[in-house]
Amino acid sequence: MPKVIEPELKARAVRLVLEHRAEYPTMTAAVLAVSRQVGVGKESLRRWVTQASVDAGDRPGVTSGELEEIRRLKAENRRLREDVAVLKAATSFFVGELDPRNR
Repeated sequence: MPKVIEPELKARAVRLVLEHRAEYPTMTAAVLAVSRQVGVGKESLRRWVTQASVDAGDRPGVTSGELEEIRRLKAENRRLREDVAVLKAATSFFVGELDPRNR
């Protein structure tokens, strides 16, 4: 099970990387230094910084808000498909029950 990171810690780590990026030769070096300091994985922090850039509009991609809406719509779609499957099964059952040839 993945480790749950508090949103405050996540925001602080991203802010530190963005504030101190100029002090390091590459973004990777900044992410590595901050990840050690804060105690989170370097790849997780790199993805958070990338997503923060997308959310800020500095980089192309799907924003966090859009991702949340996509997740919600997929869950709703899955639930509706299950409802349709149940209704189809019930319809075929009742059609069979009402068929006079089955009596």
